[in-house]
Amino acid sequence: MGFINNAKADVATKAAADAYQAGRQILTFKIIEANTSHRATGLMTGVGEQIEAIEAQGWFLANMAAAEGKALSGDRTALVCLFRRRQ
Repeated sequence: MGFINNAKADVATKAAADAYQAGRQILTFKIIEANTSHRATGLMTGVGEQIEAIEAQGWFLANMAAAEGKALSGDRTALVCLFRRRQ
């Protein structure tokens, strides 16, 4: 995992830990894939790492939706992930 993906996982970890500490029951988090081409089939670089980082803080992925759009360097896929607090 590269520097940018590590930084994204760190942001996910902090957001998840803060929400858990605050007693939140639901966490909605947007993950933007790092791949430069959304038209290719394959791994969505950095996505799994961010989901794992959030789940490590006591959440589980309950729902996910995807949308495509422009980012600074081209088309990207954004995943809107709804996590619920692990009981």
